[in-house]
Amino acid sequence: MPTPTDEISLQSRAPIAHPRTDRSDAPLLRVGVIGCGGRGTGAAADAVESAPNVEIYAMGDLFRDRLQTSVEQLREYASEGFNAPQERRFSGFDAYEGVLATDVDYVILATPPHYRPRQLRAAVEAGTHVFFEKPVAVDPPGARHVIETGKMAEKKGLSLVTGTIYRRQDNFVEGVKRLHDGQIGDPLAGQAFYLTGPVWQRARTPGMSDMEWQCRNWYHFTWLSGDHIVEQFVHNLDTINWALQGHPVEATATGGRQTRPDPSYGHIYDHFSVVYTYPGGVQVRAMCRQMERATPNVSNRIEGTEGRIDLNPSQTTITDSDGIPVFEMEKGEKVDENPYVTEHTDLVESIRQGDPINEAEQIAHSTLTGILGREAAYTGQTITWDEIMQADGLDLGPDTYAFGDATIPPIARAGETTLQRSW
Repeated sequence: MPTPTDEISLQSRAPIAHPRTDRSDAPLLRVGVIGCGGRGTGAAADAVESAPNVEIYAMGDLFRDRLQTSVEQLREYASEGFNAPQERRFSGFDAYEGVLATDVDYVILATPPHYRPRQLRAAVEAGTHVFFEKPVAVDPPGARHVIETGKMAEKKGLSLVTGTIYRRQDNFVEGVKRLHDGQIGDPLAGQAFYLTGPVWQRARTPGMSDMEWQCRNWYHFTWLSGDHIVEQFVHNLDTINWALQGHPVEATATGGRQTRPDPSYGHIYDHFSVVYTYPGGVQVRAMCRQMERATPNVSNRIEGTEGRIDLNPSQTTITDSDGIPVFEMEKGEKVDENPYVTEHTDLVESIRQGDPINEAEQIAHSTLTGILGREAAYTGQTITWDEIMQADGLDLGPDTYAFGDATIPPIARAGETTLQRSW
């Protein structure tokens, strides 16, 4: 199942046995990596593995040490698919500009989600194809920015592929197709769970500034990650939106910090419970939790007039109205491929064939679904889709980017926190 961004590494992966470079007549594609944590490093390896003649050409990260660690891993794993010498490695808040100024054909955007809208716009303005990780924003202005950038990319004929892996996992693809073909009748209700353990935490060391600590510990700050209902649960919410062919019209929610109240964990919640209402009155109960020693459950279900479908990471099952299973399919049963790699295979093919893929609005809506649920919990209010789309006062970014003193936002409190706030 999907894991939080910085938990993915190459330590458990064997080096590519047969380098993808120089093995076909396909034109060489140069890839830039912007954000060299665990997910960025993993995505870079996936890109090299995805198709012949793909190489890592330039790299950038806020922190020089993270960049160097990624370089060392990729040099060992990707072998001849790694071609990012010192002069094409960049660090700092403007590292993405350095990467985009090189001759890259497409870039991987895997920095914390806060930076995604700005970096996506810069890539499209530079005429570069993009693989951009989920989620794609932390607030409504950022999500709208992504939608606008998607329209720019369409006019330029650029591909924008995002990291919603379930849309390229065979048991999900087949299951949703059967749902859309009417195998369970009309959808009546649904549920989505991402109940898992806590994520990584990075301690603050002596001399570390407020800004550096927040950026290194980014998962635990809403302005950087969007909170785990956005950063992690977006996979399930994207699945529900996909299954129901749209986005919710409103949300009512609750949540809080039960097991990690200490300030060293930033200010995000550790649990959310949301009821989303979709068009036609279809309601979806959505729960996510990050707690130790609690029962795990990562699953999705849609109930219909003629049965139900369970879309789970390892298997899809369709049950008729009498409770009898009528379809079962395990992951990898139909297409034995790694969806993390398939994302890049599809992107590379779209570039080489001149047939763009544009997933900007799709992932922006799924990201906004998470933001809608988060804000319903943070504020204690029932919030509509139109209200969250128009929440211009909810802008979670700082005015300037520099290491030094920085505000540490307060923990949200239902009944007190409002949509009109910024960092």
